[in-house]
Amino acid sequence: MKVNKCVETLVRDGFILVFNQDKLDVVKTAEALLQAGIHNVEVTCRIQKPLENIERLRKELPEFVVGAASLIDCPGTLKAYNATHADDPLPSVKEAANSGAQYLVSAVNFRAKSYEKFAGKLALIPGCGTTSEIVQQFGMGANLCKIFPARQLGGPAFVKAIDPAIHKLISLVPTGGTTSENIPDYIAAGILVLGGSFSMIEKNKLKQIIDEQNYGILREELKTVKGMIDSLRGQQWPDLDFANASLDKISQATGRNFNL
Repeated sequence: MKVNKCVETLVRDGFILVFNQDKLDVVKTAEALLQAGIHNVEVTCRIQKPLENIERLRKELPEFVVGAASLIDCPGTLKAYNATHADDPLPSVKEAANSGAQYLVSAVNFRAKSYEKFAGKLALIPGCGTTSEIVQQFGMGANLCKIFPARQLGGPAFVKAIDPAIHKLISLVPTGGTTSENIPDYIAAGILVLGGSFSMIEKNKLKQIIDEQNYGILREELKTVKGMIDSLRGQQWPDLDFANASLDKISQATGRNFNL
């Protein structure tokens, strides 16, 4: 899949689920996402054997868009972590790419070497916590910039405060603390794509999903999130059909550039 098609899928979906549950099946979760109208998932490297999960998704659902997340693009830090976690090491950016991931997500910035190797080939979404990091990472080739941890940084108020300073050019993906209560404020602030985990689901309902392996309930929860995002984006950009619009049209209508 070409990088522009990957980014187009993420922007059309408007939502990236952070798959961080070892007790759920990754393929069944992806199927629930598809049934909810979402065509991607972000497999975090905080779960066990993340690369095996990515490889399985690519094999069983080849048209589904799969990302690798929680990457640490720093050889020294990676070496220190893996020295004490040899039984389940954290993969490098290169290993994540080789597993078949179509987009790469980091909690922190990507190195210049990673942009040289992967920009234009895979979608890159670095984690950023300041305006300077956002601008620098975008300037190096980031397609979207993850705001993390979004809640602790100030949530929608943070986005509203910094967006004018970056001339509303870069598409930000707030991740961390996303809820049905703050999604409207994020979209009102100009956000096109939100990241969120299973913590968005009410605790007792999530327990039921896990205990019963009930992917029907999960599908309905995801449908609710997708429906809310679609409705709110429709109100924010009434002349834009996100489900069918090209990236060029989305860019023209919203002012966001995706580095493609």
